[in-house]
Amino acid sequence: MAQSSSIEWTDVTWNPSTGCSKVSTGCKYCYAENMSARLKAMGSSRYVNGFDFTMHWDKIEEPLSWKKPRKVFVNSMSDLFHEDSEFDFVRRVFDVMSQTPQHQFQVLTKRPDRMRNWIERLVDKHDYLAPKHIWLGTSVENQKVLHRIDELRQTHAGVRFLSCEPLLGPLDEIDLTGIHWVIAGGESGKHLWEDTARRRRGLVDYLDGEWTPRASRVAWIQGLRKACEEQDVPFFFKQWGGARPKAAGREIDGEVWENYPINLSEPA
Repeated sequence: MAQSSSIEWTDVTWNPSTGCSKVSTGCKYCYAENMSARLKAMGSSRYVNGFDFTMHWDKIEEPLSWKKPRKVFVNSMSDLFHEDSEFDFVRRVFDVMSQTPQHQFQVLTKRPDRMRNWIERLVDKHDYLAPKHIWLGTSVENQKVLHRIDELRQTHAGVRFLSCEPLLGPLDEIDLTGIHWVIAGGESGKHLWEDTARRRRGLVDYLDGEWTPRASRVAWIQGLRKACEEQDVPFFFKQWGGARPKAAGREIDGEVWENYPINLSEPA
């Protein structure tokens, strides 16, 4: 069954696969890896392989039984386009998503090249039409992985989005051509209690017993928001981060930003 989510930009998570492997600096303190270790220790049957990539074929059809419309984050604990994933598995996941247009499915990957190639195969051989209720996105944590946006731009998708979380550097000169939504946020986790990790990766500082946005990095978020405004792309700010996700709040200049790429009250 779907799991209710505390992630602000979605309603539930659906994990037809679990596990992943690290491909860039944004993966260093992966929350899903830590959670997988805890779930394995608790004896969860879904995590007997720990954080090794695992396909759960029996979970693919779950959305067919969901009647109430919801935003669904696909694979919060994995990457559907992992190197060990199989095309037939991904094709079946997309078949089920296509059959349930009452939901918005949010598919996020750090491997947009594989996603683009496999979506092309779906288009060429399976008449995939890129419906607007299936949103395809990629993670962009700093300028070193801006090439992921070019891969996403070339991907057949009803909605293309970026997750700039954890944001580890400025992206204010970003080209958002062909992108329909941007999510941004700072890193969170116990490692940020360490001064070195906080200086290197955090959007926050810990001063006088409180987590607060780091003055020198507020401009990173402001610059990204400005780029979205200038290029008419909806912007969603998730959090500043800290030892806990919302330790330093969610406001930018006194305002919460929760814009979406489409009117969610309209049918897909």
